[in-house]
Amino acid sequence: MMPRFFSMIKSKEITRGQVMKDIIAGFIVAVIALPLSIALGISSGVSPDKGIVTAILAGFIISFLGGSKVQIGGPTGAFVIIIYSIIQEYGLNGLITATVMAGIILVIMGLLRFGSLIKYIPQTITIGFTAGIAVTLMSTQIKDFLGLHIDNVPAEFFEKWQFYFTNIESINVWSLILGVGAVAIMAIWPKVNKTIPGSMIALIIITIIVKVFNIPVETIGSRFQEISSTMPTPVFPNMNIYIINKLFAPAMTIAILAALESLLSATVADGMISDQHDSNMELVAQGIANITSGLFGGIPATGAIARTAANVKSNGKSPIAGMVHAVVLLMTMLALMPLAKMIPMTVLAAILIIVSYNMSEWRVFKALLKAPKSDVIVLLVTFACTVVFDLVVAIGIGMIMTMFLFMKRVSDTTEIRNLVDEGVFDDSISNVLEKAGGKIHVYQVNGPIFFGVVQEFISKMTGLEASIEVVILDMRHTHAVDASGIDALTKLLKHCKSLDIRLCLTHVQDQPMKVLSKMGFVVKIGEINIYETKTEAIEKAFDYVKHLEAS
Repeated sequence: MMPRFFSMIKSKEITRGQVMKDIIAGFIVAVIALPLSIALGISSGVSPDKGIVTAILAGFIISFLGGSKVQIGGPTGAFVIIIYSIIQEYGLNGLITATVMAGIILVIMGLLRFGSLIKYIPQTITIGFTAGIAVTLMSTQIKDFLGLHIDNVPAEFFEKWQFYFTNIESINVWSLILGVGAVAIMAIWPKVNKTIPGSMIALIIITIIVKVFNIPVETIGSRFQEISSTMPTPVFPNMNIYIINKLFAPAMTIAILAALESLLSATVADGMISDQHDSNMELVAQGIANITSGLFGGIPATGAIARTAANVKSNGKSPIAGMVHAVVLLMTMLALMPLAKMIPMTVLAAILIIVSYNMSEWRVFKALLKAPKSDVIVLLVTFACTVVFDLVVAIGIGMIMTMFLFMKRVSDTTEIRNLVDEGVFDDSISNVLEKAGGKIHVYQVNGPIFFGVVQEFISKMTGLEASIEVVILDMRHTHAVDASGIDALTKLLKHCKSLDIRLCLTHVQDQPMKVLSKMGFVVKIGEINIYETKTEAIEKAFDYVKHLEAS
């Protein structure tokens, strides 16, 4: 594994002209990331500077050490709910500890080359929990969007909305008007200019309006008295076995979500630039980025699809763009952070409402509702569990359901054909079978023999009668056998021996043959009863039948 930045330097892919394009792209992405980082930091339950610190440190490391040419890293909306719940239960030190632990888990996942496992996560699960996160994230912004004068908003989805309705009379009409105005600006602005992000325009316009007309709405400054404009010093969290045990599940949730979102983002970027990222190197970089972010008091980070896409559309083609974006954010924080106190909270809520809408992928969600019923069930259950419970429950239940559905589908496709009854043989073999007088049966197994199909396999094969003298099992279409499959074959062999039936195998593939040999089945059945072709097996079976008749 090698960071993509280093491999591009080694292969001389980075040209002087491309460097200038990457620098420009980095500036554009920084403009997009600035309001998002502030908004995500506040919504996560930390101060706004923590969001920017995360974007600076994690964004730089993910680009510098990552396996993608154009990945842009930083805080994302998917983490807001997890971070908020960790802070509520374990405090800021708990969040820092969980973030560092998640980073270590990600590094281990990368070193163990788990990056390729992303392809085994079905689309129904990724869309289900992404849509669930979007709904939950949007619901957390209602308080600031409406300017409700309430504290201690419940973390649970339904309790939160009940709390909103109970306190709806405390609404600030100015917050609502300015929030709707910000949403309108972000919706209309792309039709005017696609280079400058609408979120930045909305933030500037609404902030100026509030300042000039002295409109009574809550701002960052009124909620956070102290906002740091300097980079914090690293502090190692207070960790012990008790804390590690308590925070292992949240840390694993952060790690899984970071891995999923970063690799999905990198995959989307690959399609845009016709490239292929190194998924394992990307996981290692994500891990180091989260460890660093945690040590500096930041929040979890991952690859951000929207910012990565903006980077590509701005002609960013190398990790330099991501590193420039981090440097620009650092300079902005050092020089302009005190001005952030004037930003109205309703604007930040409006920005995250738009982020929620975009990340919901409702069009894909709607299309998946036309998929087979089993897929729709997985989609809806994952979505509901994400909203009602959390990501750990949602992904766990979704994967378990998918696993059982997959086994059911494979079981349904594995069939045992009676080739004699189907009459698939040519005249010469058919004559041999006819002369055998029905004492030779030939079956073909189409599909793997594993624990999911064992019972059906046994039930079909135990209907053999004592009048049969030879059973031939064609395994040309059986490319996989597990321990349960060997147990089923062993039971079949015992059943055949109890009826004095000779069992033969033909066309045994490499994987099944290796398993049959290792688990001793070849010895039990005898190598003499394993043939290369059905023709040879049928001819030998006919000689065996004639020998029995003669004796």
